Amino acid sequence: MEGETHVPWYPSALDFDALHRDYPPPPDYFRTTRVISRDELRAKQEARFAKTIERGWEIPFFQRHWKNAGIAPGDIRGLDDLARIPPYTVFDIRDSIARAPPFGDFMGLSPADGKRMPLVFHTSGGTTGTPRPMLYSPQDRQVMGILGGRRFAMAGVKPGDLVMITYAAGLWNGAIAIREQIWGYTGAIPIVTAAGNVTPTRRQIELAKLWGVNVIAGMPAFLRHMANVARDELNLDPRSLGIKVLCTHLGAEDRASLEELWGARAFDAYGTSESGMLAAECSHQTGMHIQEDAFVLEIVDPETGTPLPPGAKGTTYITTLYKYGAPQIRFNVNDISAIAPGTCPCGSTLQRLERIYGRNDNMVKLRGINVFPEAVGALAASDARTTGEYFCIVERVDSDRDEMRVLVEVRDAGIDRASLRDDLERRLQEALGVRIIVEPAGRGELDSYTGTSQVTKVKRLLDKRS
Repeated sequence: MEGETHVPWYPSALDFDALHRDYPPPPDYFRTTRVISRDELRAKQEARFAKTIERGWEIPFFQRHWKNAGIAPGDIRGLDDLARIPPYTVFDIRDSIARAPPFGDFMGLSPADGKRMPLVFHTSGGTTGTPRPMLYSPQDRQVMGILGGRRFAMAGVKPGDLVMITYAAGLWNGAIAIREQIWGYTGAIPIVTAAGNVTPTRRQIELAKLWGVNVIAGMPAFLRHMANVARDELNLDPRSLGIKVLCTHLGAEDRASLEELWGARAFDAYGTSESGMLAAECSHQTGMHIQEDAFVLEIVDPETGTPLPPGAKGTTYITTLYKYGAPQIRFNVNDISAIAPGTCPCGSTLQRLERIYGRNDNMVKLRGINVFPEAVGALAASDARTTGEYFCIVERVDSDRDEMRVLVEVRDAGIDRASLRDDLERRLQEALGVRIIVEPAGRGELDSYTGTSQVTKVKRLLDKRS
């Protein structure tokens, strides 16, 4: 550009060889980080944690947050001091943006930094409210690419595979980040069809068949919707398409029914827009291997913040060990999970995360019982008479009594709805210990609530009490 004396080219922004030694991509990952000794891992974590804390003190958000808790520079000397650091939530990030609009003071980066390094801009999913902006430095973006590449390799994605990406493409990090991960670090070929509001579901199925797609990446609700559309609208058995792998984020969804629909293995993974890919399953599917060279994950009691032992469910705190822009240091992401006890048959030394059971902020207190919509949906989806689609509505029916209704989509018009209703209400009562009203609904009737055919982040709960 005329008059410019310096443009920060991306290929010059990083020492890629050094980065790949620090964070080995596949296949090197499988003979290095995956089987690293716990002592060597701890040493790497300590060194990276020290740099993360040093970086935190350069960022106004952490300066304010830590000083308000009585923490001074030098107080946090290592991972043994991690519990002294106060956690924070998305509400603190929103406060940061309100204090210093439009980007906040939590990133430690601004668009002006584009003069010294190439930056990537994406946002949170924006499920509620205005999407939160995020700037990624070159190191942030490349390590996220490596972590995602590991995830796909662990699921069995090979060079030359055709991977259809059905996540949303746009402001959200979803499809674009996954495209980078697959293209950069797997040898597979990414095909971004995005969600149904970009490429209609029927068209996605037609293209998958035409091009010989053999891997699909997407959220379980949309993967289930695709299979139902193929079978019921196109008269095409989804198993005939030759899909070998479904890369998804199962959460509380039923793996077996999804695999049965597609005749393919479904691999769970856990990631966020801001953090990247935190954990992913290997072929043994005994839990998601935590990428401990890049993260420290804590599972704590949601009320007290006390660390919980393996097998105990609690809230997940995230500490990133690689991020320059917007490092996360004890970020309470509000997801409920547990550290899986024992070891994996694959021989990895890394800890494993159990499935994501739900979100604390999605939990409904119903007559003294904690109920997660995800758990309700998983139970409903296990009945073969349903399509797996559901939507929960909570409302106050008396001055002191709350009621939950779950709308459940039936597979076809010939289903005996009264029988389905009675059976599911009994099953939910037995499993959850509280009565939930079941209302069977016809095909497509829930889409206006959930947005399943159109968007990646499907809605499952309407709380009318607030």
